[in-house]
Amino acid sequence: MDVDDEQVPDAESGERRLNIHLPPELIGGAYANFANITFSQYEFTLTFARIEHEVEEGDVPGAVVARVNASPKFVEELIAALEDSWSKYRTREGIRSLPEAPDHQSPEP
Repeated sequence: MDVDDEQVPDAESGERRLNIHLPPELIGGAYANFANITFSQYEFTLTFARIEHEVEEGDVPGAVVARVNASPKFVEELIAALEDSWSKYRTREGIRSLPEAPDHQSPEP
């Protein structure tokens, strides 16, 4: 059984599945290298932007690429999902950096 098979509910089990439509213009996503988070009693606002780090003087130019408003409950679930994914990522990258790993590349001095 494939790992992905375990995460997809079986149609016969009666579990509901998400059927999310992704419009073609959003398939490429948006690149962000900066985020700002604000919140009120009722919601969090996550603003993602792409900024130019190469600027030596003056204001740093940038552009907002996405803004997401979410409930505190959703943000709590998002944080848990990010922590889980981050842990898996760090474990995988840690294994890749072991000297005996097949794809191991020594860090450059």
